Amino acid sequence: MLRRLMEHPNECRRAFTLIELLVVIAIIAILAALVMPALASAKLAGGKAVCISNLRQIGIAIQSYASDFEGNIPYGPKAPPYTSPANFYPSTGAPTSLLSLQSGSPVALGLLLRHHLASQPKVLFCPGVDQAIDANAQLAKVGTNQAQGSYFYRHNGNIGLFDPPGAGEPEHIRLDNLGTNRLGIPIRAIAVDSEYLCSPDLEVFGVKPHTHHRQKFADILFSDGHVVSRNNRNDRFTVDARTGILQSFDKILQVFEKADAEP
Repeated sequence: MLRRLMEHPNECRRAFTLIELLVVIAIIAILAALVMPALASAKLAGGKAVCISNLRQIGIAIQSYASDFEGNIPYGPKAPPYTSPANFYPSTGAPTSLLSLQSGSPVALGLLLRHHLASQPKVLFCPGVDQAIDANAQLAKVGTNQAQGSYFYRHNGNIGLFDPPGAGEPEHIRLDNLGTNRLGIPIRAIAVDSEYLCSPDLEVFGVKPHTHHRQKFADILFSDGHVVSRNNRNDRFTVDARTGILQSFDKILQVFEKADAEP
């Protein structure tokens, strides 16, 4: 028998039939369909956990900054004249996700980079971003060009396209006295995941959609340092600027006002 097998080795081999091959492929496809949602859910949860940790670190940095600057949160610098949609900082203190202006001057949360986040600058970038972003490239622009991070930051709630004549430093930028929002609710939320949608026509100005966590939820940093994650049902934390960019700043402020009311 052994001699026969050695003389005719092909007799002990049997190839898969087409039906058997199709069955194996179908089983693999079913298993992949079962596993992929679980992997996607795990990735979403992992991004959420890191994002919350990032915001906590930002909160600690803001508190440290305030202790160094007479209790004031990072504010400014003075906005340049608004001339283009590419300048996403039309008036001093406007809510923004920028880390630096077109001049390279650090702005908003970018003011933390020099000292208070010098050793961990990447906490300004959420790992749950829905569009590709190179954190290293953005950080390299600070000091030379406009750079953008992952979180909207509220300085003081300006939404005009120009600074009013004679405008000085606002009263309510102290961490322990941020005042009230337009709804009369105490200001509590100071940073939130950017969920920003805009028209493709604006890409020529460098303005692109910038969303996180598949827009399913938004993580919010409050002035006392605690962070919460809230469901983005009905797109309540999404800034939809597809009908016009000039309303962006008002809509960003509306997001913060909704966040102020969160427990």
